[in-house]
Amino acid sequence: MSEQNASEKLLRTPLFAAHVAAGGQMVPFAGWEMPVQYAGHGVVAEHMATRTTAGLFDVSHMGEILVEGAGATATLNGLVTNDISKLEEGAACYALLCHANGGTVDDLFVYRLGPERFLVCVNASNKDKDYAYMKAHASHPELLHDRSDDFAQIALQGPKALEIMERVLPGEALGLPRNRIRVHSFRGADAMVATTGYTGEPGYEIYCPPEVANDLWKALMAGGQDLGICPVGLGARDTLRLEMGYALYGHELDDDTNGYEAKVGWAIKLDKAGGFIGRDALAAIKAAGVKRKLVGLKMVDRGIAREGTPVVKDGKKIGHVTSGTHSPVLKQAIAMAYVPTELAALGTVITVELRGEPRKAEVVAYPFVQTGLTAN
Repeated sequence: MSEQNASEKLLRTPLFAAHVAAGGQMVPFAGWEMPVQYAGHGVVAEHMATRTTAGLFDVSHMGEILVEGAGATATLNGLVTNDISKLEEGAACYALLCHANGGTVDDLFVYRLGPERFLVCVNASNKDKDYAYMKAHASHPELLHDRSDDFAQIALQGPKALEIMERVLPGEALGLPRNRIRVHSFRGADAMVATTGYTGEPGYEIYCPPEVANDLWKALMAGGQDLGICPVGLGARDTLRLEMGYALYGHELDDDTNGYEAKVGWAIKLDKAGGFIGRDALAAIKAAGVKRKLVGLKMVDRGIAREGTPVVKDGKKIGHVTSGTHSPVLKQAIAMAYVPTELAALGTVITVELRGEPRKAEVVAYPFVQTGLTAN
């Protein structure tokens, strides 16, 4: 298939024209045409704006699955690792969707919208796979509905996010703790405002009807202009999440990786009523102990260890880097990698192979940086 034909098949969010008008450099991503950065800004400037003032992200490519009706709680709880029966109405949690062997189908966020009504936000590249898997394994598949086309999603993140929201989209969610969701009104339309995000900064993820997305984007940009708001592309979205040590599916998590290796075992509730797909396998893995662990790395020697960089010992590959970048805050190369458990202790110096040359890196804790969420 030619590049032109491949490009013609890419999907576009309702904000595509706004990105082009703002100088967005559009690239293929998970089947969508998305901005990687914006002219006049660039990845580092967009990253630092989010850390110091506010960044505005188009995340409309994410998938939304609605689970509603009598039995929705039990149905969804049997699919995901966290115990969503414990969620209060208007609360949210992180969870995994697993294979029977404990491998990860996807990681996702679950919002409880009502007694028997849930919104599940899944990764864009996995939406169709997730929906088919959930329908095939749900006790009541008729309760699951793909509603991705009904939502645009805009994320406003950073220290000034609350101030901008008070100007543009006031409502009950403002001031609430992390992982809450409430309905606000924007120009006659309902917008679900969640106190969630993927940057480590305080902020909001807004689920709105596609037809009001452009107006909302423009209103947020205008409302934060004097505060230094900046549109943010995929490049800075990745460096921001990596500074926090947040897992990204396809990198730190995949079909062959389990949540205990990836150090998100806190989202696995083995003892919840009714169990879930992969429960027995994960219980066995936890009991036996994992053979490898995800760790944070800071480069000791020069160079950036990118995804796929081998971790070596005595000339043999013993692990690999899952994500790596130059941290705009630390001004230092950082990475995440899977290493044998015996090499996962903080302070351990390991060797990575950059273009055939050995380079030293130190195992460190993550998040790599202190932010508005981690400093308190």
